[in-house]
Amino acid sequence: MKEKFLKYLPENDIYLFNIGQAQKAYEFFGCHYIHELKMHRFCVWAPNARNISLVGDFNSWNAAETPMELYKNGVWVCFVPGLKDGENYKYMVHGYDGSTVLKADPFAFHCEVRPQTASKVWDLGGYEWHDDKYVQRRIKKNVLENPVSIYELHIGSWRTKEGYRFPSFREVADELADYVNDMGYTHIELMPVAEHPFDGSWGYQVTGFYAVTSRYGTPQDFMYFVDKMHSRGIGVIIDWVPGHFPKDAQGLAKFDGTHLYEHENVLQREHPQWGTLIFNYGRPEVVSFLVSNAVFFMDQFHIDGLRVDAVTSILYLDYARDGYFVPNEEGGNIDNHAVEMLRRVNSVVLTKYAGTMTIAEESTAYPMITKPPYDGGLGFTFKWNMGFMHDTLAYMSMDHYFRQFDHNKMTFSMFYAFRENYILAYSHDEVVHGKKSMVDKMFGDYWQKFASLRALYSFMFAHPGKKLMFMGDEFAQFIEWDYKKQLDWFLLEYESHAGMQKFVKELNEVYTGNPALYRIDDSWEGFTWLNVDDAERSTFAFMRSAGEERIICVVNFTPVVRENYWVAIPQEGKLELLLNSDEKKYGGSGVGPEQIIKTQKKGINKMDYSAAMTLPPLGAVYYKFTLKK
Repeated sequence: MKEKFLKYLPENDIYLFNIGQAQKAYEFFGCHYIHELKMHRFCVWAPNARNISLVGDFNSWNAAETPMELYKNGVWVCFVPGLKDGENYKYMVHGYDGSTVLKADPFAFHCEVRPQTASKVWDLGGYEWHDDKYVQRRIKKNVLENPVSIYELHIGSWRTKEGYRFPSFREVADELADYVNDMGYTHIELMPVAEHPFDGSWGYQVTGFYAVTSRYGTPQDFMYFVDKMHSRGIGVIIDWVPGHFPKDAQGLAKFDGTHLYEHENVLQREHPQWGTLIFNYGRPEVVSFLVSNAVFFMDQFHIDGLRVDAVTSILYLDYARDGYFVPNEEGGNIDNHAVEMLRRVNSVVLTKYAGTMTIAEESTAYPMITKPPYDGGLGFTFKWNMGFMHDTLAYMSMDHYFRQFDHNKMTFSMFYAFRENYILAYSHDEVVHGKKSMVDKMFGDYWQKFASLRALYSFMFAHPGKKLMFMGDEFAQFIEWDYKKQLDWFLLEYESHAGMQKFVKELNEVYTGNPALYRIDDSWEGFTWLNVDDAERSTFAFMRSAGEERIICVVNFTPVVRENYWVAIPQEGKLELLLNSDEKKYGGSGVGPEQIIKTQKKGINKMDYSAAMTLPPLGAVYYKFTLKK
């Protein structure tokens, strides 16, 4: 290595990468312009390669033109003058196994649009951010005590122009920011934005972990997108996929002719059901790669949260392995190395970027997902409540008569509601693969389906836990989501769909405007059952509290109007109607519950007071409850 280059190869960065302690490995690895040298530096980790050459547009893809030099600790380096942003390149890797493969740069910041697979020379600089005030506000917020209502979406199919094509981040940003802000959501969650070769994977099979997919534009276009959301006070969460990667030749698979990023042992290496490879979390460099990747999106794109995909498959050695797996050191089925990796990701991200969140998609009873690592937890901010989702959707698909025999499906979630910090999620996974759309899952005729969905959303928004719904759910998209085309926005020409959209907007306004519905999501201090055992009439009543504020929610899951329905109230006071899901403007029947109700000294359900009200069919009412002074 020439003497003049050595100062631009910091040994400490390589050392930290090798011991699993790197947090910003992307600042060294990959392609970077060195101003003092007026050259680009290329660095790649491939400790078992026999030799590597840099090939690309600049040398006519001639492997003899730009050989790389093995610097130390498995890191190959070369310096190249005269390159411009946008030029394509790959590494020609002569592997330990005798293979010769063209590999994309694992740390590339930009790539060709699929089906092409080359990495691009690209500088991440040049974008002027305008979100300082937003970030400062975020830092001061305790996200656990603030409203979180997430609009999950797939950029490529939210709204497109004539025919199917890829929209750009800039093209979508203004329209989406206006829409989400108007609808009252606090955050958006994007399905994976990292580079992926197959559209049908929706982004969950990543080949370019450090490259925002070029389908929708450049990295700077994505910066504009996030900045625009922040300008409207909207947080941006992205789905992050550290659990597996595809076998595509240009990707991480067998990168240097050995199983470098994935496990050597075939029983640990593959997801047989997904056809993908599993990261070897016990290798320090892999931990550095993943931790740095999480930091990269927070650091370079000002992301507000990471929703970590498939945490169950990361944690469990026997997940979807058809019974074949390698136990851990104690003979169990938990990947202890994965546990430490997740703890490290959460510790680093949440410490460095105050006010952000990490969210686990985890479907088992694995303990302490959202407890801090120093207490033995994994350190996530939130966990998706998969049990709530499954139980409530099963209940809503039942004939109204038979709901009385499965009453506990709507109450069981409160047995464990405070074990973790939960997000109640009706995600994209629930509206694909023959599961039907949200509105079509509801039992009954056309009108009953819409009324039921409004009632379910009302129950969800009053229940402890933050909220998430998938795009289209807010206006009752009637067919399943199709990633190849935009949502059926024309449905808003019909009153039932427009009414649903109006209802969700007002539901968000009520939720974000009343601290009782969000301030205390983690203890019984914020929740009280009022009527919990009325299975025969399939009704539920409960109260949410925060300080002096109290909101009472009553839901009737039958198509029968309940007149003079008595709800237990703990103290004397007055109820003022806040929301009625059955209003005609929402597409309801127009049954009008009382606007103001005074409690009566009539004890029921072991409470001293009660209130009589009219419950609309398949409807929900919220009342603001004020104590008598």
